[in-house]
Amino acid sequence: MTGTTAQTSTLSAEQHTMLRGVLVADREATEALIARLIDDLDSFTDARKDGATDDEHDPEGPTLAFERSQSTAILEQTRQHFAQIESAMLRLDEGTFGVCVTCGKDIPFARLEVRPYSTQCVACASKARR
Repeated sequence: MTGTTAQTSTLSAEQHTMLRGVLVADREATEALIARLIDDLDSFTDARKDGATDDEHDPEGPTLAFERSQSTAILEQTRQHFAQIESAMLRLDEGTFGVCVTCGKDIPFARLEVRPYSTQCVACASKARR
């Protein structure tokens, strides 16, 4: 919808309420996951402090480094997901939730049920992946 006025969604009030509930629950679960991942990363850091710091000769070194790397990647993905949820909640508040940001058409309710943070309809999302 580049350069055009934002359109409002044709979703019913009941659909908005249901999807808001899904987003709120997802946001709470995502916040909890972020907290757990940060705790895990802190644990890896503490484990490194307690042990040898010579990864080349430390049999636990590569394992801890790998686990920390994995947790860092998952934390980043989880933070991105959280940002998507927050953006969807903002669109709900603004009345633009459920409208494709690319073409301005409605995003089908079935798609929003599966991916309530979607910003594109199926057709535009498919084109974007190509």
